[in-house]
Amino acid sequence: MKRKFSLIILLSLSLAAFGQKKESVSIKEKALTEQFKNDYKKKTYNKFEGKIVVKDNQIQFDDKTIFYDKSDKLTSLILREGLIYPQLLTDYQMEKFIEESTDKTQKRFLRLQKNPRAGFDVNNVKLSNTIELTFLESSLKAKRFRVTCKDSKLGNLIQYLFELTNKNADKETSMEEFVKNSTLTYLQQQRLD
Repeated sequence: MKRKFSLIILLSLSLAAFGQKKESVSIKEKALTEQFKNDYKKKTYNKFEGKIVVKDNQIQFDDKTIFYDKSDKLTSLILREGLIYPQLLTDYQMEKFIEESTDKTQKRFLRLQKNPRAGFDVNNVKLSNTIELTFLESSLKAKRFRVTCKDSKLGNLIQYLFELTNKNADKETSMEEFVKNSTLTYLQQQRLD
């Protein structure tokens, strides 16, 4: 009798813990939904046009490198297709700083630099855990994702939200086919603390 009672309590606690976790995920989903609703600006980004070299768990884009887990097929595919690459993330970081910074002295200092992009250089980072955000409203021709970025120069993880658009996609299109024939149409960075 005591074993049954203990098992019932354990099961109840497990279900309660599961319910709490589900609740916190829905709050995150709601925040992401609001972000896409309020901050979404469609923009077409070019695929990487340089030389892409794949070695073990890293992909080299000319002289810049991104690491990934071999088992993470979606991240690997997106990188191999040149949809996300270090030079794109560097340009994104620089544009974000210029748009969001209100410090005129820092902006002036940036313009005086020989190579202003150097301070925003993204290299030797690791991208992982690319997940399709299926809870966000999108069409068959657009899919939205989240990927985690770990930069050893920064202490925090960074999360990128992005959208891929494939004008020829339909409900029969596989994820691999979708990605191979898509264009990056949205990119947004968030810090994970």
